[in-house]
Amino acid sequence: MRIDTIEDVETGLEALLQLDPRLQVIRDYAGQLPLRRNPAGFESLASIIVGQQVSIASAAAIWARFKQHIDPLTPENYLEQGAEVWKLTGLSRPKQKTFQHLSAALIGGQLDLPSLTTMPVNDAMAKLTAIHGIGPWTAEVYLLFAEGHADIFPSGDVALQEAVARAFGFDSRPSAKELSFLAKDWSPWRGIAARLFWAYYAASRGKEAAPVMSVM
Repeated sequence: MRIDTIEDVETGLEALLQLDPRLQVIRDYAGQLPLRRNPAGFESLASIIVGQQVSIASAAAIWARFKQHIDPLTPENYLEQGAEVWKLTGLSRPKQKTFQHLSAALIGGQLDLPSLTTMPVNDAMAKLTAIHGIGPWTAEVYLLFAEGHADIFPSGDVALQEAVARAFGFDSRPSAKELSFLAKDWSPWRGIAARLFWAYYAASRGKEAAPVMSVM
């Protein structure tokens, strides 16, 4: 199963509510679920890496400089620009190294992003997290919003942890491990459950709540 259109979101949501009727109240509060899809490829993955562990505002500023200085935005051009240009983008040294490793893997064929679309999730995750600096959250968000995988729930995402805690009346946010266990009940539509809880979080806070990929 894949999530490529808003119709896929609606189909998945209907199936999800049948799996767990408790979510109907959350759905009513959250309102319309967005598709939030971006084209698969280097640019989408790059935007997620840029946004790791920084605020949405900071990510947007760095991303703008990144696209300005790495133009065209390709793995080959990233490596060609070198350390002085990388510094101008505002990227931290660890992220500069991540892009070095990612670019080299793409150019050398060790990583083929188009193939991740039809690859089993676990295999796709393994391919991405084998790249130095790409962790589970980055891989999950990319596979969910760029490759269209339907059964992914980024349990390490703080907004999702907070949303689930609020929705179910927990005293504190569940850990990534605890949330991953809870999310098993929403398989094979965990990607829809993630969209639902992000929408719920946004509605409860009265502002946008989504992975940093939305800076594109």
